[in-house]
Amino acid sequence: MSTDPASPDALATAMRQLLAPLARLALAQGVTHATLDELMKQALVDAADQAHAALPPHRRVSRITTATGIHRREVTRLVTALRDGAAQQPPPARSHASELFAHWRSQPPYLGTDGAPAALPRQGPAPSFESLAQAITRDVHPRSLLDELLRLGLAQLDAEADTVRLVRDGFVPLGDQARMLQVLGRNVGAHLDGAVDNLLHDAGVPGTPRHFEQAIFAGGLSEASLATFRQLVTAQWQATLQALVPALEDLIARDAAEAADPPSAPGPHPEDRLARTPVRHQVRLGLYTHTRPQHLPAAPAPAAPPESSDDTDAAS
Repeated sequence: MSTDPASPDALATAMRQLLAPLARLALAQGVTHATLDELMKQALVDAADQAHAALPPHRRVSRITTATGIHRREVTRLVTALRDGAAQQPPPARSHASELFAHWRSQPPYLGTDGAPAALPRQGPAPSFESLAQAITRDVHPRSLLDELLRLGLAQLDAEADTVRLVRDGFVPLGDQARMLQVLGRNVGAHLDGAVDNLLHDAGVPGTPRHFEQAIFAGGLSEASLATFRQLVTAQWQATLQALVPALEDLIARDAAEAADPPSAPGPHPEDRLARTPVRHQVRLGLYTHTRPQHLPAAPAPAAPPESSDDTDAAS
């Protein structure tokens, strides 16, 4: 990192800004300092462990202790707990509900003339909710997927017309704290991870990738202007979904086809097969807004008009 004398102050300021919303979340959820301290130690040890993964275990513990300032015995405990937890924790399961939600908001057959998700017949040939659900998976019954969307407050069923419509612009499950916390961790964690990568990349840390990260800022908006801005953002996100979701699906299908039919067979040695194993990547793209009241400085009082005077001496 930079040796600029201003860097420690700038880093401390940035860390306080990052920790403030986490502290607010912790207080709202009843998380104590002891729990936060344990989580912070786990995160520090995990990061240091990954940074020195090439070292043998006995040397790695010493290096982690030096890098983090955590006692060696604590480092050994935390490394063991992290590795046991990683071995027992299954990979995150794909959410059929979120995939169906994305398809519904992006695929032309399921959109209305205004580009918004259309109300769909619950059953029948495409475009219907049943056909949409079956396009996502044949392992889960369409009714089960519908029940999940209804439970999460993302869709509404019109029993009289036997149609289903979306009632949310984004996949933010209502009334499901566990799922909302999962969304928070994955989305904000990925954004922060990318921002840190960019900072380390610019500081010259080898092997650190760079990610696209841009933002705009504006102030002085009235309530009416803020409402208009929110409508503009929603429309832009809908356009982004309709452009990128089909494009990503085409790219995934193309890569899968190429993997199933490689250009040439690997050599007879295991290292030849490993060298030809294709690298795969995950992407996460999001759009967020954050608004808050802006306390503008009070306008200066108008200047007092000049006062007339009857003092003849002053006029002479």
